[in-house]
Amino acid sequence: MTMSVLSLRSLGLLAAVVVLTGCASVPPAPAGSPAAAAAPADPWEAWNRKVYSFNDAIDNAVVKPVATAYRDVVPRLVRTGVSNFLGNIGDVWSAANHVLQGKVANGLEMGFRVMTNTLMGLGGVLDPATEFGMQRRSEDFGQTLGVWGFGNGPYVMLPLLGPSTVRDSFGLLADRQFSAARLPTTDAGSYAVTAVEVVNLRASLLDASKLLDQVALDRYSFLRDAYLQRRRDAIYDGAPPFEDEFADEPATAPAPAPAPAPAGKTEPAGKPGLQAPAAAASAAAAQKAVPAPKK
Repeated sequence: MTMSVLSLRSLGLLAAVVVLTGCASVPPAPAGSPAAAAAPADPWEAWNRKVYSFNDAIDNAVVKPVATAYRDVVPRLVRTGVSNFLGNIGDVWSAANHVLQGKVANGLEMGFRVMTNTLMGLGGVLDPATEFGMQRRSEDFGQTLGVWGFGNGPYVMLPLLGPSTVRDSFGLLADRQFSAARLPTTDAGSYAVTAVEVVNLRASLLDASKLLDQVALDRYSFLRDAYLQRRRDAIYDGAPPFEDEFADEPATAPAPAPAPAPAGKTEPAGKPGLQAPAAAASAAAAQKAVPAPKK
């Protein structure tokens, strides 16, 4: 399998974020503004924004129109069945990732969910497991790598695939080996399944993309921050550890106070000797106002 085929198949997994990667009209931040400096997690922002604009052009020209037609023409019942079937296949790999992360009970529940929907839900077209209280808890290999202690690495916008990190990009390679697109024995069949994955997910997110247009002034930054926060929450199952927001910010050292005037010597108003007490007081107040870094 060539990398080009793998990249095409990867569209299905990240279609949920591909549809939100439009930013062709976002102007660069003015020089000298806070937004002009790359975020600590996004050292490749200049390149990422170019890829972001490219993804937006592809979405507007191809993916979004096809997804809109799919939503308007295909009955909701059929679309729900397609989503259930694809989700049931994805639950197999989610169960494995739960076990790899040490969450054996969740892995067993996801395994029972797959068995229930496969045997009682017409191969996964129906979702009786949810009715029985077995909720879908999706996990991927990028999350597993995070649980194992691998850091995010820099944020990266992948062509056609959308937001990711260096760690999640490696995880994606493993995820795609267990996707629905691997079931067909021919490349044509794999492409067809991938197309269904992409269009089905894009159709389910049409309203979400409209909301993004309404709330985000800089859609690139909004999507980047939302993606990183969502991935962090996923790794910690919605309960990330508390971090001091000032922990990574160096405290500003107060300016040294001028030396006091020699004892017994009085200087006229406006001279440096009389300004020293005020400067020292201001420096002490500034030092108290700056939070001390956590040890």
